Amino acid sequence: MENTKAIQLIEKILKNLDETGINTDSLINDIKELRGYAIEQKVPLLVKVLRYTYEHIEEHQSFLIPILDDEPLEEGDDDFENTEDASPVESLKYLLALAGNLNNKGNISDLQEYKALLMAY
Repeated sequence: MENTKAIQLIEKILKNLDETGINTDSLINDIKELRGYAIEQKVPLLVKVLRYTYEHIEEHQSFLIPILDDEPLEEGDDDFENTEDASPVESLKYLLALAGNLNNKGNISDLQEYKALLMAY
């Protein structure tokens, strides 16, 4: 995101996640506020991912989507050790960090993958 207030909000959310973990009330409000910035900047992918994220947290009181693996899994590969070791906080922090740099094609791809995982959950 290019909005300095949005970047500051992402940094605030990441700091709060480090300090308190997934504190649902303030976290959901912050993600909703961040979504407002994504709407202003007309970034539909991020708008959807953020909505799905706070709805997921509201429903489950946690973020149950595993962190994305660095390398795509080969078809039939059951080795999920990299994704299962990460905590819900780490996965959510990664998702939010992606929102900070939407000029990176890899970040867009990862956001699309998070969107698919959130929709399928």
